[in-house]
Amino acid sequence: MAEDKNKDGNALLAKKKKVKPRKSRDADCCSINFLKCVLHIFNVVFLFAGAGVLAVGAWTVSYRHRYVSLLPTPTYPAIAYLLIIAGAMGVPLCALGCCGLKTENRTSLLCYTYFLLITFILEVGAGGLAYYYEVAVEDELTAELNNTFLSNYALDTAITNAVDRMQIEFKCCGAVRYGDWRHSPWHEHDPRLLVPDSCCKTVTNRCGARDHPSNIYYHGCIRQFTNHIRDHLIILAAVGVGMAVIPIFGFLFACVLYVKIKHVID
Repeated sequence: MAEDKNKDGNALLAKKKKVKPRKSRDADCCSINFLKCVLHIFNVVFLFAGAGVLAVGAWTVSYRHRYVSLLPTPTYPAIAYLLIIAGAMGVPLCALGCCGLKTENRTSLLCYTYFLLITFILEVGAGGLAYYYEVAVEDELTAELNNTFLSNYALDTAITNAVDRMQIEFKCCGAVRYGDWRHSPWHEHDPRLLVPDSCCKTVTNRCGARDHPSNIYYHGCIRQFTNHIRDHLIILAAVGVGMAVIPIFGFLFACVLYVKIKHVID
């Protein structure tokens, strides 16, 4: 009888050793409660970062799109809209994250990680595109800006307004030089006007009929316009790539939390 009891006791002890103890919520330094606290802090940071990205994108569309019609490709506005989309995802994404953290719902956390990854891709894409276009925009403008000026002035309202605004703001005349206007359909329509009135140092009606250096600007707009676009593209590239670092941290912490909750439940 004693031997049977010893055998039963040994079998029960061996069985207990095979059963793995369930990990507690605070079993290690990266516990569930710790990760939830970190992600709550992350959501606050991500919300403000998203607001900043959205503000930069909206500012670009509102105040920097005055000359978009003069650019040969839609790359520049596309960068701004990518940043707007990435920034606008901040509020709903933070709400989804807080809901998932409160309920510890794995589906919500999984969606949260996916959207963080999408935000990262949008911001990196916008930053990388801005960096690429900052290098390419000079060649594009050199090849196309003069033709845009001469072929569309007075025929396309958006381009006409952009050209006039540019020549007044940058104090320049023509894309490359003031004499280019004499080869345009606009000049052929009224040969008495040598340059648009916006080329004049003091803009008055039909002041462009006199092309003396005391009356008009002689240098073209292409160099100043190129620098204007490139400077802003550098800002967009820095914002896009810099802010893309933030969602990566949230993505990693959310993945770890998802795995830990899964192990605790299972």
